[in-house]
Amino acid sequence: MNENIYMLSDGEIRRKIGQKIRSVRLRQNITQKSLAEQAQISESSVKKIENGEIGSFDSLMRVMRILGELDIFTSFISDDEMSPNEYLEFVEAARKKRRKRAGSIKMTSSTINKEESEW
Repeated sequence: MNENIYMLSDGEIRRKIGQKIRSVRLRQNITQKSLAEQAQISESSVKKIENGEIGSFDSLMRVMRILGELDIFTSFISDDEMSPNEYLEFVEAARKKRRKRAGSIKMTSSTINKEESEW
């Protein structure tokens, strides 16, 4: 059953993350001690994370890296790509914003005479 994550308290979200980390660790047959050593954090930090007491994002990332679960952050660190339509709109907007340059007008003796006569 998918819960609406926005309806959960921060503590409940941390608890669920901790449960998931414990589940993944056990599925991979890794002890808390081994995970702590590989992640270069204390064993008590692993226990706290699994209990939902996530005090350090760095420790959480280290644990998730060792468990092979960093993929969850992919959408946050990847660059947003423009769709072809968005790119076309961007190019057209940039083209419209370009300043129009005045064209050069050749001054011939006939245009000079006309200008002088109008004054």
